[in-house]
Amino acid sequence: MGKAVLVNEKDNVVTAVSDLKKGEDAVYKVGSETRQIKTSEAIPFGHKTALTKIAKGSDIMKYGETIGRASKDIEPGQWVHTHNTDETYTPSR
Repeated sequence: MGKAVLVNEKDNVVTAVSDLKKGEDAVYKVGSETRQIKTSEAIPFGHKTALTKIAKGSDIMKYGETIGRASKDIEPGQWVHTHNTDETYTPSR
């Protein structure tokens, strides 16, 4: 089992704290509860995997904040990175 970190309960991604292989369970905590998501592709150390379906144009949430937008549908367990995020997204402040 690979480990992952959920930073904020509002997040729809977790961050891998080790390289995760395709089909491996990314295990993370929500409070005192342990949960897991099966990866559908390899997730490199320090990268994110989706916890839920993130529809094209929807916010990607980490730290309880929007960090980007999906440039295409992202399924649970998929790698979330530049290939499926809007590189032109700039958070409004």
